Amino acid sequence: MGHRRVARECALQMMYELDVGKHPEEEILRTYWLMNDHPKKVRDFAELLFKGAAQKLKEIDKVIQQHTKNWRLGRMAAVDRNVLRLAVFEFLWGGKTPGTVVINEALEIAKKFSTHESAQFVNGILDSIKNHLTEKELRSNGRPD
Repeated sequence: MGHRRVARECALQMMYELDVGKHPEEEILRTYWLMNDHPKKVRDFAELLFKGAAQKLKEIDKVIQQHTKNWRLGRMAAVDRNVLRLAVFEFLWGGKTPGTVVINEALEIAKKFSTHESAQFVNGILDSIKNHLTEKELRSNGRPD
């Protein structure tokens, strides 16, 4: 498994703790890395995703909510909700990873940490979001040119 996949999984676990455990970001980071040893490149990417998604959480949740019919975020499984949050962050602010790769990574992580049905649910929402983003947004990941 590549370092970016491992980093995404680490970020998911930290987002879950933020969402469900309601602990402060810095405490989550400190305790997570005390209990999980990973190379610097994994830590750096995981922290970029976690800190970025946590910082943009309201904006991310608004995007997700616009693409979920009859599903409030609070009704979604916590793992699914946080897989979506990280993927949307990565679509819009997380780097130059192509949208299709972001979706594929999210699906594999959803299958590992949730259920096969969750992967289908996540796929439908992320595909809808990706299709509504402009080509420019996908190329620049939401960052100004």
